[in-house]
Amino acid sequence: MRHSFMSAVVGLTQPYMIPKTSLHRGHIVSSVVCALPEQVNALKTDILAAREKNSELKKEVRSLMEKLRMAEQGKGHAQEQVVVLGEKHKAGPFGTVKGLRTNPTVVPDESVNPRLAKILEEVAIYKELIVCLATYNVKEMLELWFTNIKKVGIPNYLVVALDDETEEFCKLNDVPVYRRDPDEYVDTIAKIGNNHAVSGLKFRILREFLQLGYGVILSDIDIVYLQNPFDHLYRDSDVESMSDGHNNMTAYGYNDVFDEPSMGWARYAHTMRIWVYNSGFFYIRPTIPSIELLDRVATRLSLDPKAWDQAVFNEELFFPSHPGYDGLFAAKRTMDMYLFMNSKVLFKTVRKSNPLKKLKPVVVHINYHPDKFERMKAVVDFYVNGKQDALDNFPDGSEW
Repeated sequence: MRHSFMSAVVGLTQPYMIPKTSLHRGHIVSSVVCALPEQVNALKTDILAAREKNSELKKEVRSLMEKLRMAEQGKGHAQEQVVVLGEKHKAGPFGTVKGLRTNPTVVPDESVNPRLAKILEEVAIYKELIVCLATYNVKEMLELWFTNIKKVGIPNYLVVALDDETEEFCKLNDVPVYRRDPDEYVDTIAKIGNNHAVSGLKFRILREFLQLGYGVILSDIDIVYLQNPFDHLYRDSDVESMSDGHNNMTAYGYNDVFDEPSMGWARYAHTMRIWVYNSGFFYIRPTIPSIELLDRVATRLSLDPKAWDQAVFNEELFFPSHPGYDGLFAAKRTMDMYLFMNSKVLFKTVRKSNPLKKLKPVVVHINYHPDKFERMKAVVDFYVNGKQDALDNFPDGSEW
């Protein structure tokens, strides 16, 4: 079938035979009788039609080949799913069925960055570590950040230095540090970019860690560590993240009823809401959905310099598939808001409750307040140094 089809195509590409001629006594003598002008025009018309037909057939061949490629790709994807999901199983008794939640990790690829791979072998524990990005203009906060990490006894952490001064500062303080190879895009943002621009870099830089097969806690530096966070992870999802929520409803989700009186009987619409994940503190496993998340966020941030990395991070993580858009198939887990505490929870609720004040969080993230350094020191005084009134003089919000 294929041979005859291709023969037809090839046949259409063969030119019409030009009558052979010979040179005889200075004259060109044709081996055939000269054709009339009408016959020549007819032959030209036939050639043009054949070429057009040939072009159409070539397009059809390309279309069929593309469909074949897509079919083979789909077949391969289905086979991958079978490998991941294993054998088919019957559903168990009512109430006992549990779906898969944990995606397999990627095969580590050290060729991505051999130098970083060597550093991670020395720093990481059980293929996990804390990573932060830092520039020298936040030197004081960075010092407070790694000082408390050392006090807690967390050995597996790494500072990604975005400038030479930060690299030297870390080395002087015996802090594990990694200085990326020169990169015009990264270096430019490190020198002149604002906080949002620098925050956006972490999604690009973090990708290499995941490709190398490491689970990472991505940490901003306005965070005080009071316990080892690796002792409190579930590791059953692609992303485990601190929430910006401040109570059970906002942190873990709730049914918010929207009221539209003009709809009469159907005035009430139920909506599911959850406050965003904090892109300044989350644990991410080295899986395909995790890497796809980083790629999506980094791409969008590169195309829209005004975009906020936290908003984009949440949109890609939560928006479902719909016409014209394929959602991300990544498993998510919200961290315990009292163990992984944002500063709104601390200053609005915890410090005013005697029972809650007795709890010791794993980390406190000063994400809701601009006077970060002063509040970080107060958190250390309260939880580490035992100064019971250390948090009292600060307002709930960000009043100056």
